[in-house]
Amino acid sequence: MESYKRLLLANQAWTEERISLNPDFFERMAAGQAPEFLWIGCSDSRVPANEITGTDPGDIFVHRNIANLVIHTDFNLLSVLQYAVEHLKVKHIIVCGHYGCGGIKAAQTNTDLGLINKWLRNIKDVYRIHQRELDRIPEGDARTDRLVEINVFEQVMNLAETSIVQRAWKTEQQPTIHGWVFDLKSGRLNPITRLEPNSEVDKIYRFEF
Repeated sequence: MESYKRLLLANQAWTEERISLNPDFFERMAAGQAPEFLWIGCSDSRVPANEITGTDPGDIFVHRNIANLVIHTDFNLLSVLQYAVEHLKVKHIIVCGHYGCGGIKAAQTNTDLGLINKWLRNIKDVYRIHQRELDRIPEGDARTDRLVEINVFEQVMNLAETSIVQRAWKTEQQPTIHGWVFDLKSGRLNPITRLEPNSEVDKIYRFEF
């Protein structure tokens, strides 16, 4: 059997299981969404937001890209952020990286990877800012995993520096921003940082409303 056909069969089995447990499941899902969480995660196929958090469809609004970056010129990300914060009124934003991230590994090399060079440049900038700490760690998994953690921290700060988040902090007193890292070897989520509403942001990034 071709692989894509297995996906269709699996979908059929999944829908039948859902209906057997809750006959109204899909009717309720079709009526609308009201998630509490926005998830900004890596595109890596091993880190599916709903599965690793044990949540159902409708619980988490999801945006994924290579190395879970929050880039201020990424209108895709900013559109998702604005919709989640201003319309869905999410209470929490989670930036989730993962140990062993291929994007983080690639950004530490000098290999010319074509178009993706421009995306990985953002990770290289994170490395440069924290180079003193990172260069003290021997090359290999330990350094990569520390850069994964630092990258999550920096993306959380990037969110706090947006007018979208700062306006919501002022008017709604939400969302709380979390930085987590997923451990592929254990399946556990490791909290790295958290910013409560109205947390301190460097003066140059503050907006007046």
